[in-house]
Amino acid sequence: MNRRLQLVTAPTGPPRRDDRGSESVELAILLPVGILILAMLVIGARIALAGDRVSGVAGIAARDASLARSASAAQQVATASAADALADRNLHCADVQVSVDTTGFNSAPGVPASVTVTVACTVGLSDIGVAGLPGSRTLRDTATSPLDPARELS
Repeated sequence: MNRRLQLVTAPTGPPRRDDRGSESVELAILLPVGILILAMLVIGARIALAGDRVSGVAGIAARDASLARSASAAQQVATASAADALADRNLHCADVQVSVDTTGFNSAPGVPASVTVTVACTVGLSDIGVAGLPGSRTLRDTATSPLDPARELS
């Protein structure tokens, strides 16, 4: 048996780079981006959920206000009804504003009229804790309900 030894020669090109540690550099670069994307998903989900819960609150308040006998009573009933509906839906608003258009109460009995309620709920986002993101988002819902044409006749 004849064994031949082969000499190994060094490569003649540029020196080879060592890839050790490149994964940790990639992770250090991509981790903040991943956290930011996750925070944006949480914010989007929170806004969508709050928007779904606010939807219909103005309708409940408008319907209750349309049953009132006077414009001032309609304002009070709509405000209380909106606050109760938001509490029932477990939506914690930093600020709730209820605007009631009661000009329909000034129309004569027998004339079609309506009451319009707008509910604005400010949902806090600052507890997510990502710098540079807005601190809150205001969601609105508006509804109109007809007044009883015979409201003054009974």
